[in-house]
Amino acid sequence: MSNDTRVPSRVFRPAQEEAESANTNSGTPQTEHPAYRLAFQDMDFLLREDLRPVRFQLELLKPQLILDAAKIASTFVVYGSARIPEPSKAQALLELADTPQQKLIAERLIAKSHYYDVARELAQIVSNFPLDEAGKRHFVVCSGGGPSIMEAANRGAQDVGADSVGLNIVLPHEQAPNPYVTPGLSLQFHYFALRKMHFLLHARAVAVFPGGFGTFDESFELLTLIQTGKIDPIPVLFYGKEFWQRVVNFEALCEEGVIGPRDLELFHFVETAEEGWEIVQDFWRDKEAKS
Repeated sequence: MSNDTRVPSRVFRPAQEEAESANTNSGTPQTEHPAYRLAFQDMDFLLREDLRPVRFQLELLKPQLILDAAKIASTFVVYGSARIPEPSKAQALLELADTPQQKLIAERLIAKSHYYDVARELAQIVSNFPLDEAGKRHFVVCSGGGPSIMEAANRGAQDVGADSVGLNIVLPHEQAPNPYVTPGLSLQFHYFALRKMHFLLHARAVAVFPGGFGTFDESFELLTLIQTGKIDPIPVLFYGKEFWQRVVNFEALCEEGVIGPRDLELFHFVETAEEGWEIVQDFWRDKEAKS
């Protein structure tokens, strides 16, 4: 065999070609029956209850392949409420309020509206992080893909011409991706568990802005993973000390003995974009110096 002989990388036909051939079969009772469909083209089969483990695998794999293709090595994750308004639109909430209770809620949301700008500025800063020697991207902004704080994060990345990721979730009430997510990095999930895993697989810093159940779920799972040693520590920034200390009594948890004093060091209270980014930079500088 000569040295210039080329051995093909594959001998099986690609699945795409097989799928196209399968769709051109002549119509007979046998070929038209659902049993004859290729398994990966049979949606009724894929959506069966006992195929859930396979769907888990697919939902784990697809986003990973997309991020790998985009050369995204690490992300900067932003959690936060879908209800905090953009400052320029905040006053409309008060105008729509009819009862004293609604007015109180509107006033509190308006008071937090400046975090939209903070999240946007933070995303602008981190999105300027340079490529590494292998051409991989780091601290790529990643949000839940929805409105409000999530929108602000994706918007900040777009402001500086950078791509950003949006991990959306199928909900009973439609939540369309915000218009600032990079289309090729706008991903949709069925399983909350797989979505939360993808938030953290590449995360090298997490900013947690004021939010509700979803934000609590995501951020406290992160703290639990760090506390229990399931993942290595990463910078965790809680934006809005007044808000967080009002809704969660961290000191009381420590005093009650259900968390330890060192657990209070797993996160930082911050207010500004620059302050948060400085903590992230210091963390990774120290990590590198100790390695």
